[in-house]
Amino acid sequence: MFWLITLLVLNATAVARGETLESALKQAYAGNPQLNAGRAGVRADETVAQAQAGYRPTVSMNAGIGLALLDGTEGGERIRQATLPGQVGITVTQTLFNGFQTDNTTQRARSTVNSRRESLHFTELTTLFNAAQAYMDVLRDSANVELQRNNFAVLQEQIRQTAFRFRIGEITRSDVAQAEERLADARSQVSASEAQLRSSIGIYRQVIGIEPRQFAPGRPLDHYVPGGLNAAIDIGLKEQPQILSQMHAVDATKAQVKVLEGQLYPIVGLQGPVAQSYDRVLTNTSSVAASIVGRLTIPVYQGGQEYTQIRQAKEQAEQARDQICAAVVSAWGQLEATKARVAASQAQVQANEVALNGVREEARVGQRTTLDVLNAQQELLNARVALVQAQRDRVIFSYGVVQAVGRPPLASSRCRWPPTVPRSTTIRSRTSGTACAQRTVADRR
Repeated sequence: MFWLITLLVLNATAVARGETLESALKQAYAGNPQLNAGRAGVRADETVAQAQAGYRPTVSMNAGIGLALLDGTEGGERIRQATLPGQVGITVTQTLFNGFQTDNTTQRARSTVNSRRESLHFTELTTLFNAAQAYMDVLRDSANVELQRNNFAVLQEQIRQTAFRFRIGEITRSDVAQAEERLADARSQVSASEAQLRSSIGIYRQVIGIEPRQFAPGRPLDHYVPGGLNAAIDIGLKEQPQILSQMHAVDATKAQVKVLEGQLYPIVGLQGPVAQSYDRVLTNTSSVAASIVGRLTIPVYQGGQEYTQIRQAKEQAEQARDQICAAVVSAWGQLEATKARVAASQAQVQANEVALNGVREEARVGQRTTLDVLNAQQELLNARVALVQAQRDRVIFSYGVVQAVGRPPLASSRCRWPPTVPRSTTIRSRTSGTACAQRTVADRR
């Protein structure tokens, strides 16, 4: 099996200078365009600051100057005069009570921001899973190219041996034709595997952002995978970003209902205008006026559909829970099936290697035909390709379980502070307590 491991990892001695799965994930986490766009969207969110502006007063200034013409009589005398009246003033308005609308608007904004951040965490999980898949696909397809090229070289040698045996009369022309047909098929398989490798390299470049180099082995995330299916479901219901995002969305909807209910309350505020009037033509016409006015506004009727919004948000959250449970069960089943498939494929390769050696020996003494040898060679190739695919799936499905339960494959991806999330706004899960600390401890088990 040493040769197969060598093919799978391409070149194990290149670990120090080549690419590893962990370094590829870090590269994707830092430079993936979709992920960076999501971070920029979170950074651009200023809804909390905008909502908190309702606590503060508003100040406005005004100034004006104009031309007034006076044309009339006073005491029998005709008066015609032009004046330049002007005014400068400032008005301060402060809301004292608005039915707690500002409080609830701020809470709604915070819940919305938290929901968007959890959505960003889910995007991170998806990006890291896609990066792992792209890495393992290039690794698998590189191994398949080597297998197909090796099979083509073996069949070329088989053709030479078959042609020699035909010349000395040991076999017929049909045996040579069968060998030539397998060689042509092997040539097409080499071309197909090379095309598939180029396609996988293109996807790798798109997801990771760099050109693939010599790869180190990809290892399953067994230390991140929970101990059992029930534990995986429990963790997924507590930590999956999709569920947390929906929970924050429910909180935002409830806060919106309170905002609408607050519109039924009286609104109390103060308004204090100060103004100075003057005339640049007339003397002794300057005056200052100041006042403080209390305003009370009482709404009479407010219809609404706010409670239907709460029910809708709750149903969406429950739907997300069902989807997460189904995703965890599916990913867990795929991982368990792949473990068994890897063991079965390894046994199949070993059996086909023994069978091929036996068929070749029997063919030398005339007990087997050329077609028997070619079939045994093809069965061994198919078993080796299946083993490479199973080993790739073993790694990918372990990442699938980790993604389904909501745990990042990079220990630092969720608990470190990327440039999108300020340190002052730690997101704490209501179901798991101190999110970062507890997840880090759990991930090390």
